[in-house]
Order: sequence, then C-alpha cells, then structure tokens
Amino acid sequence: MTLEEVKAFASDWIVSWNTHDIERIISHYADPLVFKSPLIVERYNDPAGTIVSRDKLREYFLIGLTRNPSLTFKLRQILMGVDGITLYYQNARGGETAEYFEFDTNGKVSRCTSCYSVD
Repeated sequence: MTLEEVKAFASDWIVSWNTHDIERIISHYADPLVFKSPLIVERYNDPAGTIVSRDKLREYFLIGLTRNPSLTFKLRQILMGVDGITLYYQNARGGETAEYFEFDTNGKVSRCTSCYSVD
C-alpha cells in the first residue's frame, strides 16, 4: 500500500467507527478472514479469540456498538510494516488499542489482530 492509501484507510476506518456505520465498518474486511481479539474470548467464551467470517465479525462489531452507544476512537498513530499496517488509537473504554491489519489483493483486511492496554 502507498502512504496515501494507508492514510485513507486509517481515516475511513476511524470515521466509520465513530459514526457507528456498521456497513461502512464491515466494508473494510474480506470474507473469509482471520480476526483475533481478546474481546472475542470475553464475548463468546472462545479461548481461540478468533472470527473467520464477515457475518460473525458483523455480529461481533454490533455487540460493541450496542453496548457502547457513545463509542468513539481517537487515532494516535499509524505504523507501516512490510505486509500490513498498525493503527494505534484510544478506544471507547479510554484505554489504548493497537490493531494490525493485513490486506488481500482487493485492498480488504484479510487478517487482523487487536491488542489492548492492560491497566
């Protein structure tokens, strides 16, 4: 991805979450995909913490949006890697989150790993 594409993705991803637009949020992701998060462990009692379909990911995201009606993310930094990018942002709980995204050939997220600050 070019620097411009990375910045555009980050901006659109943050705006889609901050406007709670589930269709716009989910449009960033491929199907199938691999999405890992400690919150999946918590919400689904799934020790693997992994979602592999967009439909399940949509459900998972809707839980977060429903439980947090004032959810907003504040982008702190964009980190570029060889095969993907990391968005570092303040999450709805006031903690810090880093999400690593890998993209398929269509520019959709095919792998994502979420990491949360521990307090």
